[in-house]
Amino acid sequence: MGVPVSQMWTVASYVLRQKLRGVERYPLVLMLEPLFRCNLACAGCGKIQHPNSVLKRNLAAEECFQAVEECGAPMVSIPGGEPLLHPEIHEIVDGLVERKKYIYLCTNAILLEEHLDRFTPSKYLTFSVHLDGLQEEHDRAVCRDGIYEVAVRAIRAAVERGFRVTTNTTLFNDADPETCRRFFDELMELGVEGMMVSPGYPYEKAPDQEHFLHRNETLRLFGKLLDRPKKSWRFNQSPLFLEFLRGRFDLECTPWGNPTYNLFGWQKPCYLLQEGYCGSFKELMETTDWESYGRCSGNPKCTDCMVHSGYEPSAVAQTFGSLKGFLRTAKVTLFGFGPSGTILDEPASELRSTSPQAGASLVQLQESLPSEGNAGNEAAAEGSANESEVELLTRP
Repeated sequence: MGVPVSQMWTVASYVLRQKLRGVERYPLVLMLEPLFRCNLACAGCGKIQHPNSVLKRNLAAEECFQAVEECGAPMVSIPGGEPLLHPEIHEIVDGLVERKKYIYLCTNAILLEEHLDRFTPSKYLTFSVHLDGLQEEHDRAVCRDGIYEVAVRAIRAAVERGFRVTTNTTLFNDADPETCRRFFDELMELGVEGMMVSPGYPYEKAPDQEHFLHRNETLRLFGKLLDRPKKSWRFNQSPLFLEFLRGRFDLECTPWGNPTYNLFGWQKPCYLLQEGYCGSFKELMETTDWESYGRCSGNPKCTDCMVHSGYEPSAVAQTFGSLKGFLRTAKVTLFGFGPSGTILDEPASELRSTSPQAGASLVQLQESLPSEGNAGNEAAAEGSANESEVELLTRP
């Protein structure tokens, strides 16, 4: 398991509270982009294609804290650009730790090793290192030789110092499943806490438009990649999202789950699309035409998207907001993935929201989860299933 019990408890209790209050749309992870500047120029990236006047700017630490408070999400992802280029990144991280937010600082790791002394290991801080494959594949993806070795060295140093470290991998249509499986083995040998993997999104401004995956290509690739995965592999993702990627569980995008705040304000409608900005989080939630986005909307920009920023919140909501989603997650967690295939459990159009009654039916789940004070005891949290529960979880 790639996510600590204390973090799972925080997220589960947060989601259940929203369900019991009847809140249909709520943020799960704030995508906080304090800058767009980067020390790489990856061909598949659409985030750094801005004029120099924009690339020179940074969000102030106080602006970041205000956005975090305004949003209220329990987790904060700090992408970019390269966050370690931000002159106040250490103050930003310290302030978020004080607020007990679970932080994923996304980095290419070029500067990570020299910055480690200025950070303090904490359960609230995770370095999410961008690695798109083994040495040849990764260096080609980031358009610079030698970066893979730098990142691996930084990962080892961070792990040795007691930091939480995960990896973030974006796959394109030239990815080879067997090579990716060897890559996963190597990541586990490095001692990372877990891996995050997702298909790339076709940013309009990305220089390389030829290697993004279409939906059917994503299903085929992840169907092969996750077919009977090794028990040693640990993913820092919802099991339902991985089931979705390989075509075993259907989800509909919930773009409000990962709202984005950057130099321009609150970005409409999601992390991937840039269709206007709002001055406040409240305005974003109330004025965005959410029904115009997601695969069921028919929006061509959403047709092939299966990216974690849109579908991970959906998977988490299904896990803790519906009995079916919870049982499917428990089944995969306890018994692993079954054979791959395109089997969709229910229409995606029904998965946009879960009723308050569905959340109420899971209140006993909230009561059974470990408290924050006992969250460190993973053995106690895992518990044991009785025979009737095992029978239910192993049904097709």
